[in-house]
Amino acid sequence: MALSRRLSVLLLCAALAAPAFARTEAAPRPVTPRGPLGVDEQNNIAVFKAASPSVVNITSLGLERELFSRNVQQVPQGTGTGFVWDAQGHIVTNFHVIQGASGARVTLADQSHYPAKLVGVFPDRDLAVLRIEAPAGRLRPLPIGSSADLQVGQSVYAIGNPFGLDQTLTTGIVSALNREIESVTRRTIRGAIQTDAAINPGNSGGPLLDSAGRLIGVNTAIYSPSGASAGIGFSIPVDEVNRIVPRLIRDGRFVRPALGVAYATEPFNRALGLPSGVAILRVQPGSPAAQAGLRAFTRSERGINAGDVITAVDGEAVASPDDVLNLLERRQAGDRVELTLWRGGSTRKERVTLVASEE
Repeated sequence: MALSRRLSVLLLCAALAAPAFARTEAAPRPVTPRGPLGVDEQNNIAVFKAASPSVVNITSLGLERELFSRNVQQVPQGTGTGFVWDAQGHIVTNFHVIQGASGARVTLADQSHYPAKLVGVFPDRDLAVLRIEAPAGRLRPLPIGSSADLQVGQSVYAIGNPFGLDQTLTTGIVSALNREIESVTRRTIRGAIQTDAAINPGNSGGPLLDSAGRLIGVNTAIYSPSGASAGIGFSIPVDEVNRIVPRLIRDGRFVRPALGVAYATEPFNRALGLPSGVAILRVQPGSPAAQAGLRAFTRSERGINAGDVITAVDGEAVASPDDVLNLLERRQAGDRVELTLWRGGSTRKERVTLVASEE
């Protein structure tokens, strides 16, 4: 016991005799000035600041019945991106973003949100137009650019809501032009823009911009085995968008111009040894095609009776029904087109007035 008391006294004395060390605060290292931002960085920032207020988040809504009642309510079923088209509140997005939904909610960049009404869709081009009742001061339409003069290698910007992370900017270049992608209806979308700007789930329907901040495409698809960005994304060219969206706003649907005929597919031509073109299987009575004297292939006891094969529309060669539809969709009902026709070894040309399709 005495030994323990003596050790305690010795330790206390040693502590009192030890030199006192002053406590010092850890000082942060000084910040090194970085200098001005690079020209590219400044342009990235400027494009985002100018365009991001025009980009919206779209939540598609589905119906769900409560488990212990008969009440039905709308619940979120998916998200995507869109952008403000005009001061009247029209919002452009992909058709597949709202496909199968019972409703949609649009959230603007300032986080205000509005219920959206469906104006019109054109699934063949994966485009849809919604409308919200928002104050004009909250609506910032994107400036429209051109896709006809795009060049491989020029800078592009994608703004969207990948994986629900809103207002995300990615940058890249135009990787290729005139690509072909498939729409939800399995129709071919021609002239698509390929870009390496990262496009992920949730980016669908968002804008692809050039370095001037103009809309040049609508991001619609990625090519990736994993479902995430692999550096290959596709956008619907703005020239196509600017042709279709005003017609959806005006008519509530895309009114396809038509000839009044039914087309055969390529195997029909091969089976009969016909030239490259689109064979006519049926001519609607009283249609422009009937009035122009177009004739369908028919079957009789003697075999197949020769009809007309459309080989060109206004001088542009066609090889499939899709080719004909794409060319006609650039026109409107009432326009006249010149058809190059082949029948039984001879070629002729006929002018036909287009009518609105009943589809």
